[in-house]
Amino acid sequence: MRPTQPLGILSRWPSTEPLVPFLVATVLGIFLGFIQTDSIQKEHRKAVHEHDFRDLSKGQKLFQVLVQAIDEFFDTGRYLVFGCLFASLVQVYVPTRILTSISATPVIAILLLMVLSFLLSLCSEADAFVGSSLLTSFGVAPVLAFLVIGPMLDVKNLLMMKNYLKTRFIWQFIGIVSGVVLLYAWFVGVVL
Repeated sequence: MRPTQPLGILSRWPSTEPLVPFLVATVLGIFLGFIQTDSIQKEHRKAVHEHDFRDLSKGQKLFQVLVQAIDEFFDTGRYLVFGCLFASLVQVYVPTRILTSISATPVIAILLLMVLSFLLSLCSEADAFVGSSLLTSFGVAPVLAFLVIGPMLDVKNLLMMKNYLKTRFIWQFIGIVSGVVLLYAWFVGVVL
């Protein structure tokens, strides 16, 4: 089959993984630009530092860079620690045989690996190794969903979003991301 034929192009979609984040970003952009009318940020968020450093000397500016970096580290570090703790609990206490027995239908397998990716909160380097080990048990479409949704939705990101964004928008974000990834992975599974 020549790659210029439609089916030849579609069969290469799993290797074009950046297409899914682009689709998600497009759908979210349309949602935020045309549908969402309220602010998505929490309204009474306390300002913890200021960002006008024009009147400071170079040494004071350098000191402020360090202060800002330390503030960000401790502000986001707690989410990283709790996300890692939760991911470790899932990895230790959920047997693999339970996961593989549930995956009787493609849509359920896709949803299962999407949830697993969310719960494990793996980094982008580790998820490829885990995904390759799941490939024989689940197939291409569920593993594709596993690899794609992890960087967009995981426990650490959700905890950070909860601190800054309204709960309603977080649920809308989860729905849009999950919907686009599910449809994409299902479509790839049907085509392949």
